[in-house]
Amino acid sequence: MTEAKVSLKRTLIGKVVSDKRSKTVTVLIERRVKHELYGKIVGKSSKYHAHDEKGEYKMGDKIEITESKPISKTKNWVATRLVEKAAAV
Repeated sequence: MTEAKVSLKRTLIGKVVSDKRSKTVTVLIERRVKHELYGKIVGKSSKYHAHDEKGEYKMGDKIEITESKPISKTKNWVATRLVEKAAAV
């Protein structure tokens, strides 16, 4: 049987908040979760460093990042695709 292999790697979608470093973008992931005790919906955010080989993603872009093996001390995510281009100011 030939079945399509399902990827076990996590993927997240977030906004590029920094593109100053060479081959690296900082991506802000925002999510909404229910507070354990009070039940109120609160916003939580995390920043991840993602590998961007060609330097194609710019500040404000919405991109998808995929988990990978460690690339450096802080990088273990790879920018995989552009979801939405940043609005021109």
